[in-house]
Amino acid sequence: MIFKSQYEEIKKIAEDIYYHPELGYKEERTKEKIVASLKSMNPNIEMEEFSTTGFKTTLGDQDKKLHVAFIAELDAVYAPSHMYADKNTGAAHNCGHYTQVAIALALYNYLVKSNVYKDFDYKISFVFIPAEEYLDLAYRDELIKQNRITHYGGKPEAMSLGVFDDIDLSICVHAIGGEFAKRTINTNCDLAGFLYKKYKFIGKATHAGFDPFSSKNAYNMSTLFNVAVGLSRQQFNDTEKVRINPIVMESDMSTNVIPNAITVGTDLRTLSVDYMKDVAVKLDDAARGSALALQGDVEISTQMGYLPFKQDRYLSDFVWKAFEENNEIEVLYNDDPISAAGDIGDLSYMIPCIQIGYSGFKGTIHGDDFIDIDPPFIYEIFPRFLAQVFEKMNGNIDSSRLYKRSYEEYKNLIDEIMDKKGNENE
Repeated sequence: MIFKSQYEEIKKIAEDIYYHPELGYKEERTKEKIVASLKSMNPNIEMEEFSTTGFKTTLGDQDKKLHVAFIAELDAVYAPSHMYADKNTGAAHNCGHYTQVAIALALYNYLVKSNVYKDFDYKISFVFIPAEEYLDLAYRDELIKQNRITHYGGKPEAMSLGVFDDIDLSICVHAIGGEFAKRTINTNCDLAGFLYKKYKFIGKATHAGFDPFSSKNAYNMSTLFNVAVGLSRQQFNDTEKVRINPIVMESDMSTNVIPNAITVGTDLRTLSVDYMKDVAVKLDDAARGSALALQGDVEISTQMGYLPFKQDRYLSDFVWKAFEENNEIEVLYNDDPISAAGDIGDLSYMIPCIQIGYSGFKGTIHGDDFIDIDPPFIYEIFPRFLAQVFEKMNGNIDSSRLYKRSYEEYKNLIDEIMDKKGNENE
């Protein structure tokens, strides 16, 4: 009954956040709204704040050894053409994070009102994370220069601050894109990781009409690189979900001067770190070869995005067990990897993580028409199902099947990837 009685209020909070989207590390209003809701649910709540807008609150006795995190993401996407985008910032909630927040609040209120968490053999923390979306990078560069953050993504930032040091496993949820005929969830949807590569092709400028003969055309080098990338795609393994999207980022072109510099940028997505390294080497070779073929040069730089996300199959078993006893959700999809990425991949390097997908939307995720169409499922039925998952985990988590790595180990891995990918200009 608790989920039914709280439904209207939870839905109202979700809609308020949906119509007031904020970009990462700027979710001030969103945070204020959530904190007010949590305090109304539990006047004795204690919260730990971190980063610019992140915060964490815990239910359960401190002497319980196991510690589970439930994560909700605060930020919107930059999508100024979305039908409900903020006119000033271009932010829009077309990734469904506003529903994550509402689901977290629905679960928190249920646990507090029912006191069921007191019977768990683990304590549970609700972690509200800023800046999952990898965007608005100029602003984040400024935050880094001001020593206010050290990572572009909210979860790596929280990791660096020790937010997850005492947590053993993490559960996330995320909207599934597309419209479904039946109420649907998914498990084990692995995500790609990605790098950002920049190639600055360097040539020699001359007058395009008077003396093109002694030039070295940087634009032509970039064109040759694009051709090489296109032809190399057949060498990429389909199972790795490789994605490459070269774009022109900077140039000094005009019609009467042969361009002597042009910068091409691309993301590089794969499902595994090792294959990411292999493809990056091929891209670098293609860039060097294209520059060499036209007597030019190229400077290569690499920026780390997020690590691939391999969902923990052991933890997903608890989702399956709850689904088998559930009569409200009709479909469960399993093992459907995609090329989208998220900073949950970084956290999953440190501790086991799962991300449970849920339907109830129409339109395209990150598209102009994305909106929820089944609020009762999202804000009542699905949170009730998650409560069943928590109950299945109670007393049944085998600690020997969990793993833990430090933030230092994570940093070492990122540094290794960057070193091998030519992070410094070459």
